Amino acid sequence: MTGLSGYRALAPKTKNLLVAGGLSAFVFGVYFYTMRAVGGTDELQLAIDKFEEQKHKNETEASLIHKA
Repeated sequence: MTGLSGYRALAPKTKNLLVAGGLSAFVFGVYFYTMRAVGGTDELQLAIDKFEEQKHKNETEASLIHKA
């Protein structure tokens, strides 16, 4: 508990700055982590696009066979 007693000895403004700095660091950390996680390539979306492309290709081939 040595750290806590050192915190109590600080002036109120200094305590407020430490708390504000800690909260700001946490918020920015969560923000950047989220942007990195969301901004990457979405494997599910790539799989959906590939499936839809294959489906369209199969539909086109099926329509050409039925016309012949």
